Amino acid sequence: MHPLLNIAERAARAAGNVIVRHVGRIDTLNISSKGLNDFVSEVDVNAERAVVDVIRKAYPSHAILGEETGRDGNSDHVWIIDPLDGTTNFLHGFPHFAVSIAVEVRGRIEHGLVFDPMRHEVFAASRGAGARLDDRRIRVTNNGLAGGLIGTGFPFRDMARLDSYVEGLKSLMTEAAGIRRAGAAALDLAYVAAGRLDGFWEYGLKPWDLAAGALLVREAGGLVTDPRGGEDYMRTGDVVAANPRALKAILARLARAEPRG
Repeated sequence: MHPLLNIAERAARAAGNVIVRHVGRIDTLNISSKGLNDFVSEVDVNAERAVVDVIRKAYPSHAILGEETGRDGNSDHVWIIDPLDGTTNFLHGFPHFAVSIAVEVRGRIEHGLVFDPMRHEVFAASRGAGARLDDRRIRVTNNGLAGGLIGTGFPFRDMARLDSYVEGLKSLMTEAAGIRRAGAAALDLAYVAAGRLDGFWEYGLKPWDLAAGALLVREAGGLVTDPRGGEDYMRTGDVVAANPRALKAILARLARAEPRG
């Protein structure tokens, strides 16, 4: 494993320890709202602090972009951190959440890691070196949309997009074997990489939701695009990820659901 990924895993496990210590103690936490259906707890803040502490000890000159604390530092190396992806799940005791850490080098994501502290699973990838779940290589499936299991996320930050989202959902539901909305995009993308999902789409995500998971999918042989098949997903937050066979069908059905200008 690359030295940067080793530090990412150490940092993710430190955050995971913070998270797991508070499972079952939700009623003792301070919780606030960042926006519509978007919550932050002291666990998010303390988990991010744990990640940053590990990174700063190893690479004090690197920059950090964290969900809770924003951008800190100027460097060719930027650590992109979501200390608790799936906060709403965590706050309800729904055990689907993760720590996501990516490393951007000169504007390109080179390393990514997603850690599930409940299942103790580490999904990790470095550009050009493939993707792994713990100690084994992982690959996307070769399933098409027909009979496939597709993950999604609701556009909960922007309800103005709900109508077109629902049209796309209807179109995909008529063909896929199932649609799952689990509530943690980084972990959902890791599941695409590991072949647990055949594809995934969501609108309005943030860079820390996407950076590590998108690299995992690509290094596992999958494709990641925006809903028009382009490369703008990190800027827009609108993403489709799937194995090559399923991606084309998903994109076609989402395109039909877009409002006509």
